[in-house]
Amino acid sequence: MKKTFSSLLLFGLISSASLFAGNYNVDTSHSNVGFKVKHMMISEVSGKFDKFSGSFEYDEKTKTLKALSGKIDVNSINTANEKRDGHLKSPDLFDVQKYPDITFTLDTVKGDYAYGKLTLHGVTKNVKLTLENNGAIKDPWGNIRVGLGLSGQINRKDYGITWNTALEAGGVAVGENVKLDIQLEGILTQS
Repeated sequence: MKKTFSSLLLFGLISSASLFAGNYNVDTSHSNVGFKVKHMMISEVSGKFDKFSGSFEYDEKTKTLKALSGKIDVNSINTANEKRDGHLKSPDLFDVQKYPDITFTLDTVKGDYAYGKLTLHGVTKNVKLTLENNGAIKDPWGNIRVGLGLSGQINRKDYGITWNTALEAGGVAVGENVKLDIQLEGILTQS
C-alpha cells in the first residue's frame, strides 16, 4: 500500500511538473508590442503594432524560455495619430509596401537577457533584450498561460531608417533610439 501511494505521489509530481512545459501561442488580445521614440528632443511619443503573431517554448520546471519567434504587421502601426501613422508607413520611414513585416527569432537566454535576431526594414541585426519572466498559471478556463516581458533599445539608423528633419533651435524632429516594450502572454498548445 505504501509503495502504491508513493508511486501515485511521484506520478502526480511528475505530471504537475510537466503540466507547464511546452509550446505556447501568443494571445494577442492580452499582449502588446510597443515602442517609444523622442519627438523634437523634448518628449517621447508612444506607439504600438495592432497586428502580430508569435509562439514560444517555455519550460516551467526550469522556468526557462527555450525558443521564441514573432512576426509584426508593420501596416498595423498605431501612434493614435492617423497623419503620423501614414508618414511612418511611407517610404521615408518603414516603407510598408517594400518591408511589410518585422520579425524576431530568439537565439539564446542568458540570465535576465534574451539574445536574438531582429529583422526590420530588410536588415537583420543581433539584439539583446531584458527578459522579464512572469511565470506560468492555470487560468479559470483550464488553460495554462505564461507571461513574458521583453524590453530594450535599438537605433533605427542601424536598420536603414534614416529620415529626419533638422529643427531651427537645433536637434532633430525624431530621435534615433527606439525603446521597445513587449508584453507577451502565451497559451499552452502542446506539452
